[in-house]
Amino acid sequence: MAGNDNRRVIAVADPAALATAAAERVLARIATNSGRVAICLTGGSSPKQLYQLLATDLYRSRIPWDRVHWFIGDERFVPAGDPLNNMTMACTAFLDRCAPASNVHAIPTSTADPADPDRSAALYEAELKSFYGADALDHAHPLFDLVLMGVGPDGHTASLFPGYPAVEETTRWVVGVPRANVEPFVPRVSLTLPTLASCHEMLFEVAGADKRAILTRVLAGENLPAGRASSIGETVWLVDQAALPEDFRG
Repeated sequence: MAGNDNRRVIAVADPAALATAAAERVLARIATNSGRVAICLTGGSSPKQLYQLLATDLYRSRIPWDRVHWFIGDERFVPAGDPLNNMTMACTAFLDRCAPASNVHAIPTSTADPADPDRSAALYEAELKSFYGADALDHAHPLFDLVLMGVGPDGHTASLFPGYPAVEETTRWVVGVPRANVEPFVPRVSLTLPTLASCHEMLFEVAGADKRAILTRVLAGENLPAGRASSIGETVWLVDQAALPEDFRG
C-alpha cells in the first residue's frame, strides 16, 4: 500500500507481551536520542498496560525523565481530570509519578463551548510549533521520536474517523473534530496525519479478538485512516495473537 512500504507487523502472544514489547521499543527509541526527546502518546484502553509498565521500577529507572517530553495524539473534548480525558489516563497511569509537570504537554480542553474544539486545536498547534522551532514540518527533522497509535473498530486512529474532512487535512497540524464516530460521542481534538507522520517511529498497539476484523481490512489496504497513518521513518504494528489476521498466522 502506498505510503506504508515501511510498515512492519510484529506478532506477540498476548496483551502482557504486547505491553512489554512496546515498553522496550519506547526505551530503545529514547536511547537513540541523547538530547531532547518527544513522544506522542495515544488514548483509549490499548496503551494503559504499557503506561502502567513504564511506571514500574524496571522501566522507570531506565528513562531520563528530565529530557523526555510527552504529547498526546488526540483528546476527547472534556476537562482535565475527567475519566474520558486521554491525557488524564496517561497521567494517572505513569506521568504524574514519573515525569516533570513541565514536560507533559496536554491538549487544553474546555466545556465552555463543547461544539467548537477548534480553539483548543489552534492552541496545541502553536505549542507544537514552539517546541519544534518552526512553522513547517521538515522530513529531515521529525517532530517526534516516537508516536504511539491505536486502531478503532471503524478503522479510525487518533480522532481521525473514516470519511471525515480531518483525514484529508494537509496544512494544519491539529484540528477540531466536531463529533466522534464512536463512543464516547463528544467532540475531539486531533493531530493530523502529516503531523503524526513526522516521527522516527510510529508504533501501533492492537490486541484482542474484537480487533481482528478491522485489522484485516487495514492490513489488506482498505482506505481507512489507520491504514493511511505511516511514519516518515519506521512504522511498526505490534499485534497479539487474538487480533492477528488469518493471513499473518503461522
